[in-house]
Amino acid sequence: MKTIIIMRHGKSSWKYDVGDRLRPLKTRGLNDAKLVSEQFLRISELPDKIFSSPAKRAFETSKIFLKTSDKSENEVTIIEELYDFNGRNVIDFLKNLDNNLDSVMIFGHNHAFTSISNIFGDNFIENLPTSGLVKISFNIDNWKSLEKGKTELIIFPKDLR
Repeated sequence: MKTIIIMRHGKSSWKYDVGDRLRPLKTRGLNDAKLVSEQFLRISELPDKIFSSPAKRAFETSKIFLKTSDKSENEVTIIEELYDFNGRNVIDFLKNLDNNLDSVMIFGHNHAFTSISNIFGDNFIENLPTSGLVKISFNIDNWKSLEKGKTELIIFPKDLR
């Protein structure tokens, strides 16, 4: 059995004149990420491994999750392939995960994360919002066999405010 937890980065700020990778979270993004992290940790277990896009907004979101769970930000592995907007690189990354990992969490971007939620989950999601989280389980032993799974959990910040 394998599990993927997908979390889109929090709402980012366009206030600063910086490149896309350097855009930080805005206050709402910080607050929503904390709400979703708290809710997730109340009802689910931490994954075996956590990965993040190198973009500042995604990494900041992962750090909020880790702080909420009393883990160190050193527990996050930055993966270039997660800085992807169509999903192909993310799917390739997932299919090449170490089979010793049964559960992983990835922090990244749309439209990739909405697409992946719909390709692999069994609940249609029109748009995974910022700080949105989806947990999908798969009846497989090998990540290369990744196919349609079961959507176990969906958390949107608007449902928690």
